[in-house]
Amino acid sequence: MNVILIAVIILGVVGLVASIMLYAASKKFAVVEDERIGQVAEVLPQANCGGCGYPGCAGFAAACVKAADGGSLEGKLCPVGGQPVMEKVAGILGLAATASTPKVAVVRCNGTCANRPRVVDYDGVRSCRVQLLAGTGETACAFGCLGGGDCVAACQFGALSINPETGLPEVDEERCTACGACVKTCPRRVIELRPKGPKNRRMVVMCVNRDKGAVANKVCKASCIGCGKCVKTCPFEAITLNNNLAYIDPEKCKLCRKCEEACPKGAIHAINFPPRKPKVEKPAATAAPKPAEPAARPVSAPAAQPVTTVTSEEKKEA
Repeated sequence: MNVILIAVIILGVVGLVASIMLYAASKKFAVVEDERIGQVAEVLPQANCGGCGYPGCAGFAAACVKAADGGSLEGKLCPVGGQPVMEKVAGILGLAATASTPKVAVVRCNGTCANRPRVVDYDGVRSCRVQLLAGTGETACAFGCLGGGDCVAACQFGALSINPETGLPEVDEERCTACGACVKTCPRRVIELRPKGPKNRRMVVMCVNRDKGAVANKVCKASCIGCGKCVKTCPFEAITLNNNLAYIDPEKCKLCRKCEEACPKGAIHAINFPPRKPKVEKPAATAAPKPAEPAARPVSAPAAQPVTTVTSEEKKEA
């Protein structure tokens, strides 16, 4: 009995000493967290998507508080919450919210089943990364979408789906939050975050193929061939040609759609524009009829002069 009692006393003393040491350590090494971090985190959507560039909403809240000490939230944006959430964050931190440009994910590939025929039959794991490791995919294009659906699995908001007819992912713009998860997941870097544009309209080169024109045209009927016609047509210098691929700068583009008409391959798409009105051919101009010339007036014959008859007797007298 004494042995058990002694063991209990010893354990109690050890526990008491350990608790005192832990308490002292917690006081000495305590980290005081700014209460504003918790307040900012409460108004965030808690999606923890990483689209803001920080590890979750807690990391973004801490970054906002740190930026607020510098007097500005420039460069800070929650893509899921958008401008309304950033206004709440700015209100908590006593700053003015900076205006942000709404963005949306765009799949820059027009290599549908009709435009980009299959050259092999892939019978394996339906994953873009696995297909890329196995080769170039089911088509001969080494740049286009692989159609494995990795972007669909990465999207937390159900904004992406594979179209069974085209074999390409499609973006639901109402659900897309521009978090960038699909951009990071795509091994071919086919998906890009672009500004939505005025009235949700934008011009995009739906191709990322950087091969020379003949090679690109062989593997896909709707690929950019780097001809440069769009560059010459654009009056705002919004299009550049680099590595045989045209690119439209959304900041310079004025949505005139001249490049769309100039592209011989149909690689430039006008998104969310109303359909073009059919061109009405003007009738050929006909020559106006000449006014009728006035009828010639009849010329009256000169009046007949009276004929005098001279007799023979008058001639003798004369």
